[in-house]
Amino acid sequence: MKAIRDIDLTIIDSFKSQLRGKVVMPTDGNYNKTRKVYNGMIDKRPGMFVMCVDVADVIASVNFGRENDVLVAIRGGGHNGGGLGLCDAGMVIDLSGLKFIRVDTSNNTVRVGGGNLWGEVDHAIHPFGLAIPAGIISTTGVGGLTLGGGVGHLSRKYGLTIDNLLEADMVLADGSFVIVNANQNTDLFWAIRGGGSNFGIVTAFKFQAHPVKTVFGGPTLWPIEQTEEIMAWYHDFITNAPDELNGFIATMTIPGPPFPEFLHLKQFCGIVWCYTGDMAKAKEAFKPILAKNPIFEHVGEMPYPAIQTLFDGLMPPGMQWYWRADFFNELGAEVRAQHLKYGSNIPTPLSQMHLYPISGAASRIGKEETAWAYRDAKYTGVIVGVDPDPVNANKITKWCKDYWEALHDYSSGGAYSNFLMDEGQERVKASYRHNYDRLAQIKKQYDPNNLFKVNQNIKPSA
Repeated sequence: MKAIRDIDLTIIDSFKSQLRGKVVMPTDGNYNKTRKVYNGMIDKRPGMFVMCVDVADVIASVNFGRENDVLVAIRGGGHNGGGLGLCDAGMVIDLSGLKFIRVDTSNNTVRVGGGNLWGEVDHAIHPFGLAIPAGIISTTGVGGLTLGGGVGHLSRKYGLTIDNLLEADMVLADGSFVIVNANQNTDLFWAIRGGGSNFGIVTAFKFQAHPVKTVFGGPTLWPIEQTEEIMAWYHDFITNAPDELNGFIATMTIPGPPFPEFLHLKQFCGIVWCYTGDMAKAKEAFKPILAKNPIFEHVGEMPYPAIQTLFDGLMPPGMQWYWRADFFNELGAEVRAQHLKYGSNIPTPLSQMHLYPISGAASRIGKEETAWAYRDAKYTGVIVGVDPDPVNANKITKWCKDYWEALHDYSSGGAYSNFLMDEGQERVKASYRHNYDRLAQIKKQYDPNNLFKVNQNIKPSA
């Protein structure tokens, strides 16, 4: 493939003349700022950024990349752990200028631009008493999170983000524009619900929103020494809990404020809860939780956007991040023992492990109804090494890998693609398992030359 620097300047100038958006080159003063993404460990140097402002810019960029044999990356919110919104020497099609949010109150649907962040969506639809299932950090991009699946606080009540996707506008590898939904381009609609950015660039999404204005939730903490006991209780409790109650369990260190000082820099087994049922019944729902005598609890009624931003301040852009992930079906004694071992030796205050339940509504979609293959798993787990200082990059990476290796033999063999780093083809196949061959066939139809390869790549079938 050609590097941007090897393309004749007259060709680049001609391309620029077709755009409304700006082009950022390595010689531009804002280049280093532009190439930053959420994960500060990523240090890629693209040959060109195209800061798209409309669909026409996206079409022109796709055509330029294909016609000039250029490596193409697509960046929405820039949250991807492995930095797959960037590439070295090639072109980044940046969607951050494609932002709009429109609520249709007649049917509670929401149209969202391909460059929006979830916090922007929450802000815009909260006054209407609505929410769309998404992740747990509001600075995450709508596009990347949705195309990978979308697990978060509302998953047990309303399913994954993809279960609430009704339609998408897409630019394909040949530069054509299509609308995909349950009646149009149905194979593509199936593939993008979990298959990532392999099949084209989504410039707009249409979601079904749900009546969620206020939730009851927050964190409960137990000393790390109680990890095995709390995990055993949690497994039984969350599996049998009503759909309205969600909680993800973690091993973690409390880094500092806003938590009280007696918790600072100590390690805990924590659960972050979110209840979407009748607020008059919330305290009753939390009685069995509080009966487990957490050393700290801060649960209460709050606007839904508040729980979505709970961790934003602790996890600003630019930290060093290293991720490893797997799906799990059980939390047996051996698994719980490893969580105690590694949760007791967290290397930096922000490093942590999360297990998100895949039960309730998320588990009632068939494992072949969408590309997201692990509907039968009980949890999607992720271990993240996090620290602001690059000096600690090796320390957090080693802890993360060791923790993952200790648990992997007990896992289901694949990982939620939004939690994968750049881990190779076998891990991608394992993460789509029985759906991979169908995805590869759809890839061959719509992107036979694999233009969109800077992702958790599904190679076109032979």
